[in-house]
Amino acid sequence: MRLVLTGGGTGGHIYPALAIGREVAEQEPGSSLLYIGTTKGLESRIVPNQGLPFESIDITGFRRSLSMENVKTIVRFLQGVRRSKQLLRQFKPDAVVGTGGYVCGPVVYAASRLGIPTLIHEQNVMPGLTNKFLSRYADGVAVSFADSLPHFSGKRNVVHAGNPVASTVVKADRGRGFQSLGLPANTPFVLAVGGSRGAKALNEAILQMLPGLDNLPDVHFVFVTGERYYEEARARLEELPAAVKGRVHALNYINNMPEVLSAASLVVSRAGASSLAEITSLGIPSILIPSPNVTNNHQQPNAESLADAGAGVMILEKDLTGEKLLKNVSEIMKDRVRRQAMAEASRGLGMPKAASSIYEQIKGIVK
Repeated sequence: MRLVLTGGGTGGHIYPALAIGREVAEQEPGSSLLYIGTTKGLESRIVPNQGLPFESIDITGFRRSLSMENVKTIVRFLQGVRRSKQLLRQFKPDAVVGTGGYVCGPVVYAASRLGIPTLIHEQNVMPGLTNKFLSRYADGVAVSFADSLPHFSGKRNVVHAGNPVASTVVKADRGRGFQSLGLPANTPFVLAVGGSRGAKALNEAILQMLPGLDNLPDVHFVFVTGERYYEEARARLEELPAAVKGRVHALNYINNMPEVLSAASLVVSRAGASSLAEITSLGIPSILIPSPNVTNNHQQPNAESLADAGAGVMILEKDLTGEKLLKNVSEIMKDRVRRQAMAEASRGLGMPKAASSIYEQIKGIVK
């Protein structure tokens, strides 16, 4: 199969596209892939490092208020469509898959105008503006959350497939997760992570709660601070009581996140779509603090979806304190029955075969 992937701006759009590409390559050895992104987005660094051919177009997003920048965006969109048509005619793909971000707009639209089968994937409960627009033209829509389906009512070929990153994490080696942390196998630990860059409000709440871990004497705490907050966090961790300090493991970043995640007893996290796909695929209980600083506040509906199913607890950032976080962590870690019930609910939401489902959907739209 000859497949064009497009998606950009954040890892939440890029990694699902890469997971789809890997699945196609595994299912059909000898497939040719091309990734179209922007030179300013993360995809320009991530995709070439994955060994995929990369081409770029110039595009920006619409502002939500009246602005002359929107006129420039329309011009860039039309130019992006022309550039995309050139690239598509050269590559001659069997299908084009878009996973969100501004760059998808001109690429998927251009493909539809050329009669090339197209599919879009929506990671979040609330669809982004680009995918809402493209759903009018796409031959198929795949969604990560069942709660997204009503937003695409009336559109053709809409499938609740899950997030393809979930198909990668289920292959993780749990034993290596413990080993990489220097912990004996099956040591109960809470994994707290605010994303690759860290999250200041979440970090502060964690630092406030850590002294209270003396009431969980057998539980370790893996605290991923993010690089910019690491030194400050390390300095404050030195003030912890010795009985607690030895059970707190501060890291600025985790390179083997799937392995560590698969070993965790409980996860404290933001509510990005890819993170939740991994958490549910592994069936891990979670405490979710959705970021209020994302477009359309889309992490809150994501978190609500897990909380409503009994798979997680949601705490809004405006309500987040060290005391409240400690209370929830303690209650869950002290109650094995509740933790197991949350794990089962989480696993019930997981879709570890998401990538293969999307592959089948792509095959269905390719004439």
